[in-house]
Amino acid sequence: MECKVLVCAVLLTLVKRVSSEDIQASLNANASLPCNVSIPGDKLDASLIKVSWTRDGSGVASFGEAAAGIKEGFSWNMADFIHGDFSLTVLRASLSLQGVYECSVSLNATTLHTSNLTFTVVAAPSLSVPQRWVALETESQLECYASGFHPPPVSFTWTRDGLVIQPPYQVEGEMTPDGSYTAMSNLTVWASREDQNLTFGCRVSHEGIDQELDFQLNITHLPTARLSVVPSSSKSIPLTLYCDVESFYPQKVSVSWFQNGTSLPDPPVTHQNPDRTFRTRRYFTLSSEERQKGGMVECAVNQPGVVSPISASADLDKVDPQDETPTLTKSAKAAVAMMCISIVLVFLLCFGFSWRRRDEKQKSLIVSGVILPPRVTVGQKGRVTVSIEGRRVDRVQTLWFLNDTPISDTSLTASEKGPLLTSRGGMGYYKLHTQGPLHSSGTGTQQLISALTFIPQISLHKGAVFKCQVSYIGKDTFVEERVSEKFTILSPPEVSEIQLAETGNDPEVISMTVRASHFHPDVITFRWFCQGGELSPVASQASSSPRPDFEGFFSAFSQCKLPRSELEKGAAKVWVSVHHIALKQPVTRETRGFIKRPRVSEVVDATNSSDQSLTLGCEITDFYPPNISVTWLKLRDGEADDREEEVMEGELWGPVQTHPKLFRATATLKRNTAHQGKTARRGGMICRVQHSSLHEPIEREWRNGDTAAPSIPPLVSVCWSSEGVGVFSLLLKGGHPKAKLLWTAGGPTFSPLVSSETEEIGDDGQRELRSVCALERSAVPPNPTNKQQERRKNKRAIKTKAAVTDPDAEGIEYIDEKVDGENNISRDEDTSSESEDEDEEESDKEREDNPGALHINRVDLRTGPGENEKEKLRVCVEITHPALKLPAYRMWTEPNEEISSSA
Repeated sequence: MECKVLVCAVLLTLVKRVSSEDIQASLNANASLPCNVSIPGDKLDASLIKVSWTRDGSGVASFGEAAAGIKEGFSWNMADFIHGDFSLTVLRASLSLQGVYECSVSLNATTLHTSNLTFTVVAAPSLSVPQRWVALETESQLECYASGFHPPPVSFTWTRDGLVIQPPYQVEGEMTPDGSYTAMSNLTVWASREDQNLTFGCRVSHEGIDQELDFQLNITHLPTARLSVVPSSSKSIPLTLYCDVESFYPQKVSVSWFQNGTSLPDPPVTHQNPDRTFRTRRYFTLSSEERQKGGMVECAVNQPGVVSPISASADLDKVDPQDETPTLTKSAKAAVAMMCISIVLVFLLCFGFSWRRRDEKQKSLIVSGVILPPRVTVGQKGRVTVSIEGRRVDRVQTLWFLNDTPISDTSLTASEKGPLLTSRGGMGYYKLHTQGPLHSSGTGTQQLISALTFIPQISLHKGAVFKCQVSYIGKDTFVEERVSEKFTILSPPEVSEIQLAETGNDPEVISMTVRASHFHPDVITFRWFCQGGELSPVASQASSSPRPDFEGFFSAFSQCKLPRSELEKGAAKVWVSVHHIALKQPVTRETRGFIKRPRVSEVVDATNSSDQSLTLGCEITDFYPPNISVTWLKLRDGEADDREEEVMEGELWGPVQTHPKLFRATATLKRNTAHQGKTARRGGMICRVQHSSLHEPIEREWRNGDTAAPSIPPLVSVCWSSEGVGVFSLLLKGGHPKAKLLWTAGGPTFSPLVSSETEEIGDDGQRELRSVCALERSAVPPNPTNKQQERRKNKRAIKTKAAVTDPDAEGIEYIDEKVDGENNISRDEDTSSESEDEDEEESDKEREDNPGALHINRVDLRTGPGENEKEKLRVCVEITHPALKLPAYRMWTEPNEEISSSA
């Protein structure tokens, strides 16, 4: 007891008050509220202390002599109390948990420490632009909403085609019932025709982090409305009205009819104008009773994005007057007769003057501009259109150009589902469309629409323009020409998964890399995030204008580094957001925890003498995460051209944890070879390991040690043809696996030769491997003057089948049956290289025509010291096999009589 009192006295001298501080945390993240007391010595007796946490005066957690308690949503570690750490952890921070927190620590009713802090939660806003319809060349309002953020304020910025059109300004916003805030920003626009292909953006900055929502405007073209009456002969029948609505866009439009403020129904019909706007005429028939009412008749045009509809009205009393009985005097009748005569004379004069120009007027055309699609994306069809109006559009033809190159219809020869890019200089995929002529109602004009569908390619269409020439059929000169604006080709990036790897100079630092490829244009942004905030990349190629590849696409990468402890601690989540103009939404890639590539040992075998079984094993170590897959594959017959035959079922022992983030496992396969034949025991096995850290599986191969040497004859067989060509052959029987043979020839030194091998099964069931080599000796060294002639002579080949099956056969046939005069064509020395290339191409062609032809090797031997003495020709074949400790050799030496006869 005396010790406790002494401790109390010491601690009373250490009582201090800590000034308040601010603690911030992200929404739904854990946050630690510190409360620490400096204690002399190592430990403090927990039974003597009392701790309490309050929020805005309301209790949150308490610890004392009677009991300990803590509310839901909070936690603390009471084991740390003896070290003076009384910190409180807020679980999944929410807006309702904000406030002023106070920590109080006392010992034997004496206050040791009090501190208070303000805890706030930071929530990022979500953006939306609900209304994107605006009227052409009319004042319109755009609204951008930022909702669900905390704390206020936020800053709004408006952009047009990447340029700031409204500088940033702050908005405090309004609080919602859940404690978050909502703010709204207005942008006044006067939309023009150029704005329909541009990208607008609403950028919101909150707590130093920017978010941007990109969108395009939906532009409404306001119409003109005109109300007219279809004349009728009597007032007792229904009256038909019609309302002409022209030059509007988009096509969807509604027309409402009113009589004296009362709504009337209507049927819709629309037509398209050359400038891509639409026109319509809406009819409405008034009943005889409605006609008698008279008054004002109105048609109102409603469009999306337009608050006040466009309307046209007419007074029935003026456009449809009541019937009156006409009375004319004699003077009036005379005036009417004179007026009729004057009208006829004027008509005849006008008709005479206009007759000559009638043809030219009918040929006049109204051609619209080239209409481009709002977005041109690689691999997706785009369509450009030109509208033509006139009285003789049925005799009109159009010709399309890419820059100055004429475009032809390639839709029948180039598949739109084929390769994306053609070879350079190609025209790609194009399909021409012609629609019309379409007859306009009420007038004598006709409409023709010429369109071109294409698949954008960067190599062809980057910086290009489309041109359309309009002319009459049979005429050389064109009437009108329209050229499009330049357009930007978009290609969304292909984003890889996040690759984790240890840093070479510091294994405690993990580098995370993500790559983006096949995108256009070159501007791309990578943003890295971790639980709790945004990360700063350490390396990024995107910031330094990446270079395009040969197809015109760009590639970039971004890299971020974190300590290994951060990634391994609680499987921390890291993600990267990739932004590009071709993406409607950013592409996100994420990873959780640390990844370690496995190490795979070689396959070892062990034989059990009791049951004659063979067990194969493979060690897999140092990998993470523990999920791993192992597959055993059996190879056929153990030859050089092995291929997978079947999947074998093995066992996997583990994974077993060896370190906090490392595992190991053992893959085994048991084979019973007691009842298998010799052939079945041959071959090999492959152990294939798959893991999330591997792009390609790791494979380890095991070969059966059951080998047998082949039977090698003591001598080499040789046969000389009448043309001076020697055919050498050697037959090997049995053996496993297949032996390798190398033919060489020469005098004092040897040079390798080209040979041909065939493999068959003999009558005794054994493998028979026959190797054949053909050669022709020459004592004249090659020189530039007769090099072409030697090549043509050496171009001959023997039919392999006849030479192999019967080396003693007479009259061995040659592929080249031409006479020397046809083959030996003299040429200048400066064209010798071209002749050599042609000879090689012809020789390759002959080998393709007859793949069984045997190559004839040419061996050059020098003359000895004597005038008529020549070096002996020696031919040697080397046989190598796994069952032979040393290679075996078989030699053939030219006899003396052959040398003298050849001399």
